[in-house]
Amino acid sequence: MSSSIIENLEDTGLLMELFVQIRNLTKPVVAVVRGRALAGGCGLATACDLILANETAQFGYPEVKIGFIPAMVMAILRRSVSEKRAFELVTSGEPISASEAERIGLINQVYPDSKFDNKVTEYLSALTRKSASAVFLTKRLLYQMDGMSFETALKSGMDANTICRVTEDCQQGIAKFLKK
Repeated sequence: MSSSIIENLEDTGLLMELFVQIRNLTKPVVAVVRGRALAGGCGLATACDLILANETAQFGYPEVKIGFIPAMVMAILRRSVSEKRAFELVTSGEPISASEAERIGLINQVYPDSKFDNKVTEYLSALTRKSASAVFLTKRLLYQMDGMSFETALKSGMDANTICRVTEDCQQGIAKFLKK
């Protein structure tokens, strides 16, 4: 850990920039977790759009045990799980199982260890077959809506819908649907 406030600000600024870049990428960022994701590893996974894990994976934020806090990760964590659950996770410092992480909404999918690689490949293949423009617009809209009033969020949805309708992917998808 850096000894000066300036060095600490530079380090945390780099981490913040990484989290912002993950959020702003046009494609989904997927964390694939096999085993333990603790502290920074769990924070990085939390920052991703999707998390896939094997059944023996564990997730945790043990920073409190050494007098530290996952401060920037909490901005993301509290949007993934309830505020009370986020508080418990970061103040207990105890790891949770993959099945518990899935149950509380921290991760998206848990796969058996024996089928993990195949299931991850299937999931990612299915994701890549989706319309890139629709996935991008969905990602951008979802994250933009955070903190918006109901009416502002609806207006943002209306704008995204209007844009989506003129994309090549949507035009082709509608034409294909109408031919059925």
